[in-house]
Amino acid sequence: MHLSSYPVLGLLLPIACVATLYERAEELPASTSYDFVIVGAGAGGTVLANRLSENPGTTVLLLEAGPSNLGVTDAIIPMLPQGLAVTTYDWNYTTTPQPGFAGRSIGYPRGRLLGGSTSTNTMAYTRASNEEWDRYARLTGDEGWSWKNMQKYMLMNEKFVASADGHNTTGQYNASYHSTTGMVSISLPGYPHPFDSRIIETTKELSEDWPFNLDMNSGYMLGIGWPQQSIDTSARSSGATAYLAAEYMSRPNLHVLVNAHVTRILQTGTDSGKPAFRSVEYTTADVPTGGTSTAARTVVNATKEVILAAGAIGTAQILLLSGIGPEKELSALGIKTILNNPSVGANLTDHPLLSNLFYVNSNETYDSITMNGTLEAEDIAIWNATQQGPLVNSPLAHLGWARVPNNPYGPDTTAGPTTPHYEILFSNGFLSTTTPLPSSGHFMTIVTALTSPAARGSVTLNTSNPFDQPNINPNMLGTDYDMFLMESAVTAVMKIAAADAWKDYIIKPFEDLAAATTPDALKSYIQTKAATIFHPVGTAAMSPKGASWGVTHPDGLVKHTAGLRIIDASILPVIPSAHPQAAIYFLGERGAALVKEAHGC
Repeated sequence: MHLSSYPVLGLLLPIACVATLYERAEELPASTSYDFVIVGAGAGGTVLANRLSENPGTTVLLLEAGPSNLGVTDAIIPMLPQGLAVTTYDWNYTTTPQPGFAGRSIGYPRGRLLGGSTSTNTMAYTRASNEEWDRYARLTGDEGWSWKNMQKYMLMNEKFVASADGHNTTGQYNASYHSTTGMVSISLPGYPHPFDSRIIETTKELSEDWPFNLDMNSGYMLGIGWPQQSIDTSARSSGATAYLAAEYMSRPNLHVLVNAHVTRILQTGTDSGKPAFRSVEYTTADVPTGGTSTAARTVVNATKEVILAAGAIGTAQILLLSGIGPEKELSALGIKTILNNPSVGANLTDHPLLSNLFYVNSNETYDSITMNGTLEAEDIAIWNATQQGPLVNSPLAHLGWARVPNNPYGPDTTAGPTTPHYEILFSNGFLSTTTPLPSSGHFMTIVTALTSPAARGSVTLNTSNPFDQPNINPNMLGTDYDMFLMESAVTAVMKIAAADAWKDYIIKPFEDLAAATTPDALKSYIQTKAATIFHPVGTAAMSPKGASWGVTHPDGLVKHTAGLRIIDASILPVIPSAHPQAAIYFLGERGAALVKEAHGC
């Protein structure tokens, strides 16, 4: 699906936030210190900024490298996130060549605006399985990360709201697992898809493999169900719209600075023999990727903590630029090593994705919009006028989760017997980042994504220039096990497509999928067409206190340092078998509670 950008007309946006939203360093009040300086305004950083500034006596500065989210059409209308890639709202990363992708490098979008990737993603909201959170508790030695103990933070984050069309959602989710008083608005699809009834019929016909799951956020994920998405009835709900809403941005003790590219954190001394990092260096100069800047850099100090929340790529890069990482690699780039830690930047993990495309017998797919600019403009006008129509949905229609019954490749990578190996996502149209959009036709996409891959990659520095991209190697499909899982997932999709429920709807597979009729052809199809669902985690992983490996303690404090904490996707030791947006919000909620407890604020 490739939708273009149109202005949002008549949409009333909160403007009160300008009271403490700054665009240049010199606009900030004269003070150069805050209690807390937070780097990155994504799912983790926005939560921290909100919760830590609840106490009017606590001062907080939130730094975001990108611009504001206000008025950004494609970050507001749920159907339009693809229009944000390769723009000023995207870091525009590219991976290293991936052997599992037949040597291809791929674009690696990450959100670069208030809200981070919560302002650019496809809004899937999945908590992960109860086994997943219990595994985090075991791996870190901290029961606070268990499913049971994380429940309160899940409910603090979630505010379940009505769908755009106001339909009766009975039988589409279990309200007893949810909150209506949290921060991020969550809803079910607000516009029907032409195959909704066929999905439900599939869960009956193929009930052994694909049972209906009333609520995949109950802790049990297996099966197919209705997607819960971060949509406030008709518009995206993000870390920016929820945690940085006008009522919070008006707090005099919370300052938010956009266009602030953090270049490194600085050692400010030692505490109990450990290097302390309570200063942040940044610039608001407009420096292109790979460029250099002679503009003065600003230093801001934290009296209590610097908290990195720049994501699995950004946080790792900042640590390395600051002299925290593998000494051999840093020395080769002329960076003085302050803390030698080989775990920094290691363990990068992501979910490989493959768009399996089918021709369908329907004229009600989103292809009518994506292939016709006039119709697209009409639907945007409908959304502007009524907050209704097909654009109130995200590109995702239904989600399914499954396990591979027989694994010939050794230890299971999932958290337990009810945690999925892979996911399928149904989309009402042509949805692909690796195959060009045809000029005509109607399509359905069944995406397959590995949710528990075995492969691990890394983030390393290319140069010591903070404006250069780092080397991003997610090592997609980098093991035989991962390829086996993806092959199994595609085979499962073909079984779904052959079910009676789809007999008069699916016409045939699209070209590349249609040709994948032998094991070698299937492997080639996967290697040449797979991409990623853009869920990087793990580059500053938590480990138990006292462990010789890992980057942070279970509370996010960086090992062998003082005054430095990380609360974002980078601290997850294992990638969740779920879309990680919700998990990062939960990290932020518990992380904020831990910070408050540590400092009595």
